Amino acid sequence: MEDRTVPIAVAFAEGSPLPPPPPPERWGRRWSRRVLSIGGYHAVAALLTISFVPLAVLGAMVDAVRRRRVAVRALGFFTFYFLCELAGIWASFGVWLGSGVWLGASRHRFLRWNFALQCWWARTLFGGARRIFRWKVEVEDHAAAASGPMLFFIRHLSTADTVLAAVFVSDRFGLCLRYVLKSELLWDPCLDIVGQRLPNGFVTRGTGDVERALAEVLRIEQALGPADGVLIYPEGTRFTPAKRRRALEQLAEKGDTALLERARKLERVLPPKLAGPLALLERNPGADVVFCVHTGYERAMSFREFLAGGLNDLLIHVGFWRVPFAEIPEERDARVAWLYDQWSRVDAWVQARER
Repeated sequence: MEDRTVPIAVAFAEGSPLPPPPPPERWGRRWSRRVLSIGGYHAVAALLTISFVPLAVLGAMVDAVRRRRVAVRALGFFTFYFLCELAGIWASFGVWLGSGVWLGASRHRFLRWNFALQCWWARTLFGGARRIFRWKVEVEDHAAAASGPMLFFIRHLSTADTVLAAVFVSDRFGLCLRYVLKSELLWDPCLDIVGQRLPNGFVTRGTGDVERALAEVLRIEQALGPADGVLIYPEGTRFTPAKRRRALEQLAEKGDTALLERARKLERVLPPKLAGPLALLERNPGADVVFCVHTGYERAMSFREFLAGGLNDLLIHVGFWRVPFAEIPEERDARVAWLYDQWSRVDAWVQARER
């Protein structure tokens, strides 16, 4: 993971086209959220730093009684995470000030600096977690994700897997992935500040306004260059057995027996949501589709499992494959079948490495 490849293309090269900006967020809403989130993160980081030694001693005693190395590792990770957040917040201010964008300087340079900050943050956070929890990581067919433009479809299992693409694609190959993310993540200050500077799409779930969400997805697909990609989680949420059962019930309620039969064969992934992926494929300007699959986080799919030591001593497998644009069907029903075929391959990949 330490040796990075020189990028074929440069993200946000001077003169390259940029996607249109997102709809403006109300000033009061944005800054009231940031006052609470940034202030809260500073307070928690200060509390953890000041009380780290006594908490570590207490955690060591708990670990000794339980005969598990959980409490000290969890304390170390949370302290490290909040310190990374603070570093990212202050670095983002330095990027804004030093880039001169507030004086009308190059926006492309401003975006390149923010992209570099994002890569540093993800690399540092993942590297810290890898050492604290003593992970082993194996990556297969990495070259499939080495160049853009691409649509990047990734499995979603745990909060811990959200930095995989930034570490193994953006940081490794210099490709800027534009994320489709839920708006609740804006309460993370670094995602709020840097994530909204970069061409990402934040969608609000559960409102019933599908058209607005799709418009945000399609906005970030515009002006894709050789150093760009759009990342989406086709499942729409993290996998759990309960969510799988609910997804099958919803398909049964719709009466689509053919799709339901295919979905029932997916054991370790959720059936893909069709709206977002199909919208991206319909407006696809010519990008290949890269699938990213991983396994290893099954022991930590919930916070309760994390507290039980689910992240300790994991073997994490990450794999990729690429489907050329010319091999993607043009007709909608054929695309649905193709997407399910690919997701069946994801499911089989996971099952083969869990054995």
